[in-house]
Amino acid sequence: MTRPIWDKGGAAVDEAVQRFCAADDVVLDRELFPFDVRASVAHVNGLARIGVLSEEERVALVRELGQIGEAFAEGRFVLDARFEDGHSAIEHLLGERLGDVGRKVHTGRSRNDQVLVAARLWLKERLGALGALCLDAAGVCLDRATTGERVPMPGYTHLQRAVPSSLGAFFAGHAEAFLDDAETARAARARVDQSPLGTAAGYGVNLPLDRTGVAAELGFSRVQVSPIYAQNSRGKLELLGLTALHQATLDVRRLAWDLSLFSTAEFAFARLPEAYTTGSSIMPNKRNPDVVELLRTLPAAVEGAMAELSATLSLPSGYHRDLQATKGPVLRAFGRALDGLALVPALLERVTFDEARMRAAIDPTMYATDRAVELAASGTPFRDAYRQAAAEMAGLAGRSPEQSLSARVSPGGMGALGLEQLTARLAALRASS
Repeated sequence: MTRPIWDKGGAAVDEAVQRFCAADDVVLDRELFPFDVRASVAHVNGLARIGVLSEEERVALVRELGQIGEAFAEGRFVLDARFEDGHSAIEHLLGERLGDVGRKVHTGRSRNDQVLVAARLWLKERLGALGALCLDAAGVCLDRATTGERVPMPGYTHLQRAVPSSLGAFFAGHAEAFLDDAETARAARARVDQSPLGTAAGYGVNLPLDRTGVAAELGFSRVQVSPIYAQNSRGKLELLGLTALHQATLDVRRLAWDLSLFSTAEFAFARLPEAYTTGSSIMPNKRNPDVVELLRTLPAAVEGAMAELSATLSLPSGYHRDLQATKGPVLRAFGRALDGLALVPALLERVTFDEARMRAAIDPTMYATDRAVELAASGTPFRDAYRQAAAEMAGLAGRSPEQSLSARVSPGGMGALGLEQLTARLAALRASS
């Protein structure tokens, strides 16, 4: 390992202690490294604006930072165990290439605000990706809702047949959930959108740093004013991001459960695309819905990360090395969940439904609620209408699913799904992304 940037030349660094303290930081920082480089460029430009760096020094540092970023992106530079973390790698490489000029890069900042800003930029991007994936899923759901608006299928409560529903209603329900999730991701991103760079170790520095200009260069809408809160917010804002991610994965899990049930031989309503299934190592007849089953696990992965962060954040004010442990769970949870969410739109486009099978599963007793409401609408007290409908089940045999669906015209009901409203909401969210 290269000499730690905090080494003051005293006692030798114990390698076992160093390995324990650094843990897997250098591996995790591979995901944050491009954002660390980008923030370093903005920091250098800010130092030049207040006269700490000359224009010549600024140009040299920005040039080398660009080359470091390019080398990393192209695989010519690998962030590995030679370095304690990504921050140390940047300073080491700049010092190696530019000498004393390179070693000026850390003026006015700490690794504390350096990791904060890199993680903040990363989280903004991931929350943006989360919102976009939710909108993609909502868009496919609305397309399927439109084509299936009048395709009958059973509606269930308690996993028991209840009333006639439609394939359009099924997809409209999931579409609205994903629209909510996109808005939740956007709200979380707005909270994350504040720059901690320039707060140093949590108490500011004796330089007139251009924090506002640096924040604007990095695309933040504002600065995080309090240096103490900047440190205290580490892990807290990541937990907020995980909460938004969790909301989306909960809806994915419910959708995955629906598809899992509907694709069983017992239901036989849905058929999953073959590319989203696997076979058995011993049973030649099997076609297993592995993708939807693994989609069901996504909330558990996010909940595990949330539990780790919540437990770690039981700290007094200020920076503590414990906070390093918030990085890994967040990176892993977002990585796994976004990979899963990315599969959902194509899965929804390609899953097929057996319309005849779904229609056949609607039995006459499922029209009893319609009959009770009809009696109540004609003046019979509802509880009496309820009992009368229960006693007249045999008389419901002549009804059709289409009649039932078209009669339920309450807003959002089976005869008035409100797809135009949902489509307009989707368009507005896409336009403002």
